[in-house]
Amino acid sequence: MIAALSPAKNLDLTPSAIQLRTTQPAFMAEAESLMKTTRGLSQTKIRELMNLSQDLAKLNYDRYRSFELPFSEANALPAALAFNGDVYRGLHARDLSARQLDWAQEHIAILSGLYGILRPLDLMQAYRLEMGTRLLTRRGKNLYEFWGKRVANALDSALASHEDDTLVNLASNEYFKVVGAKSFQRPIVECVFEDWKQHEDEGKVISFMAKVARGSMARFMITERVDRVAGLKDFAKDRYRFVPNASSETRLVFRRKFIPAADC
Repeated sequence: MIAALSPAKNLDLTPSAIQLRTTQPAFMAEAESLMKTTRGLSQTKIRELMNLSQDLAKLNYDRYRSFELPFSEANALPAALAFNGDVYRGLHARDLSARQLDWAQEHIAILSGLYGILRPLDLMQAYRLEMGTRLLTRRGKNLYEFWGKRVANALDSALASHEDDTLVNLASNEYFKVVGAKSFQRPIVECVFEDWKQHEDEGKVISFMAKVARGSMARFMITERVDRVAGLKDFAKDRYRFVPNASSETRLVFRRKFIPAADC
């Protein structure tokens, strides 16, 4: 079983405090090709493509021009430690041991516009290139066309060695779209995290809370070595509980009672 996560826009470039067995991204050749393309973008074009502020456009303009190959521990960081958004607040990868991160290598896949797929210990350099970006390349008019079936095929190949060959969707729609769920040949299970109010019949997905919960689910998988779908139902972090009557074989729903900030 492998869980797919989205990357994050925010990064933490602090070096790791522990010794890790880092690896190279599987699609390094494709990433180099995209690096060359992004290096040719002006600050104005970056602002237009990604709807960024002038400061962020300048930051990423500089990042595109500072890619240094080959990747090493001197110029790059493990992906799980570098990302620092809501999902990664839930994952808390910097608190995981080297042994736990080694296990995560085979069970967590971070979908990436630039790198295609990153395993937790794959080295990466700072970037911003969202999967939905309409970046023109030789392969098409956007990154979905650039990656084609490469990401799906890589996940399919990786899952072939797992007893439970399910792909767990903990990613956003923007990123999971690159998998091509309708044509993917192995089982897919989506985890949904909802908050509900006492007088409502159904829960509601609150975006940033759900993102943190996705990261917490990935951490739960890693720390408990959950490698079968049935084990996901035991997830009980931050008051979330599995709700059988709202779930199906392909959609696992977890809910918790919504507590307004004033009542916390």
